[in-house]
Amino acid sequence: MKVQMRHKTTRPHSVHRKGGAATLSLLGISFLATSAAAEPCEDLKVLSLANTTLEAVEPVAAGAYTPPGTTSPISNLPAFYRVRGVTSPVPGSKIGFEVWLPQTGWNGKLQMFGNGGYSSAIPYSDLGALLRTGYATVGTDTGHTGDDPDFAIGKPESIIDWGHRAVHESVTKAKVITSVFYGRPARYSYFSGCSTGGQQAFMEAQRYPDDFDGIIAGAPGHNRTHLNAGFLWQFIQNHPPQNNESQIIPSSKLALIAKSALAACRKQNGAEAGGLATDEYLNDPFSCDFDPAAIQCKSGDGSDCLTASQVDALKKMYAGARNPRTGKQIYFGWPVGSENSGLANPKLPGWSLYWADPKNAAVPSRLNFWQHWAFDNPNWNWWDFDFDRDMEAVDARLAPVINAMDPDLEQFRRRGGKLIHYHGLADPVVPALDSVSYHGRVLEHQAQRLEEQPGSTQVARQTGDFYRLFLAPGLEHCRGGPGANVLKVQEALENWVERGVAPDQVVATRSVNNAEAQGVAFSRPLCPYPQKARYDGKGKPDDAASFICVADGPRRNLPNPAPEYLR
Repeated sequence: MKVQMRHKTTRPHSVHRKGGAATLSLLGISFLATSAAAEPCEDLKVLSLANTTLEAVEPVAAGAYTPPGTTSPISNLPAFYRVRGVTSPVPGSKIGFEVWLPQTGWNGKLQMFGNGGYSSAIPYSDLGALLRTGYATVGTDTGHTGDDPDFAIGKPESIIDWGHRAVHESVTKAKVITSVFYGRPARYSYFSGCSTGGQQAFMEAQRYPDDFDGIIAGAPGHNRTHLNAGFLWQFIQNHPPQNNESQIIPSSKLALIAKSALAACRKQNGAEAGGLATDEYLNDPFSCDFDPAAIQCKSGDGSDCLTASQVDALKKMYAGARNPRTGKQIYFGWPVGSENSGLANPKLPGWSLYWADPKNAAVPSRLNFWQHWAFDNPNWNWWDFDFDRDMEAVDARLAPVINAMDPDLEQFRRRGGKLIHYHGLADPVVPALDSVSYHGRVLEHQAQRLEEQPGSTQVARQTGDFYRLFLAPGLEHCRGGPGANVLKVQEALENWVERGVAPDQVVATRSVNNAEAQGVAFSRPLCPYPQKARYDGKGKPDDAASFICVADGPRRNLPNPAPEYLR
């Protein structure tokens, strides 16, 4: 299957209206609009967008609504118009999108939400949540149907759609639809996504810097070829050679490992690591020197210790994927403290969610990615994978299309865009070091532009004027975990974009029993990296107001993939 590369440019769209007299301009595109007396819904029904069909333009009454193809109703919605469209910018592409437009009380803003994994599911609950507060909202199916990488079999353009094109094409159409419906363009446009949605967020800032005024990128799976190589590395290190059935470290021991790691490094909490000494998670897993040999069995095996082979496998998984010929780092290992995805609930899968296929533990996670995207070979054998030769071939084929690694955000900065990037330090799916690495490379790019050193005050200030990274101790992948795991990011972004107030911290809360209805258990400020939240010693320890953001002390050199694996 041949995957065609797309360049970091946008393609002009031809848009026109049938009938009407007045002319409106949106994004440099002209179209005709009917008189102000016309019904907005009727305007949309006669709207013509190039290579696009509006399959549904329908009013939805206030109350509960169950979107087509779903079974769970979304409650307490205002009356709105639902617009369902399909656009095909190139032959072989078919991108579905939805725009929800409040019938009254529009706040003048357009909000798009990202997707998860390889799923085509539009995040309807997210669309509904902000629709309730007056936003026009947008979602896309990323150009396919299903939730597994095998959607691309015989459809190479769908990989490009998923990689970056679908979000851009969808929001471009949504802006026109919104402008026609309300008779004026949105004052502000925003994007928010986590995981694959975080990857989409980076793609937008890098490739299509004019699409959004503000972007939220959570736990981005943006180094996609290497993320999947990391999952594959976990599988191979956790099995005897050529043995798919026997795990060296069983999932049942992940809780032991996480508990032992916390015990070994918890003494750092409340000091240089930030937070409180009583926190049930690591505030700075990067500084934790947990040695798995400390819990090695004296003899034999047991539920409270690791065998020698288990210790060896765990060390390799912490170290991350490496080139066997050169020894160079290909991808990060998963951090200490993420093994069991939160001690508060030992039944959560943690690493075991992706160290093998959740539906078939005898094969690696994302098997179809390797079979159909990377090698176009349904009989591909993971035991034959060469982390030297094959990694280079996979990157050559896919990295230009699906990896969002470009640190050049200059166009986004110049047009006034703002980017908030966050990542949980207990994330068992995407290592938080991947986000730290990208932030560092953006600093390096800005340093080159300013002819300064990456660590200079000027570089930090100018980068912080448009892009800030927030690390969240105890947060798992996008949500959950024993730390403060509900982030007030949207409010912070809009204050930054609309009022010029840069976020010196983002408040995060944790609910009692992780149930919002039971109230807030505690709150913490998340600080712009590399700052950390430190207790002031005076206020209530469960209140974010009792913490201050302080500059991080001397930091060890963190691992980073070799330059050839950062593309």
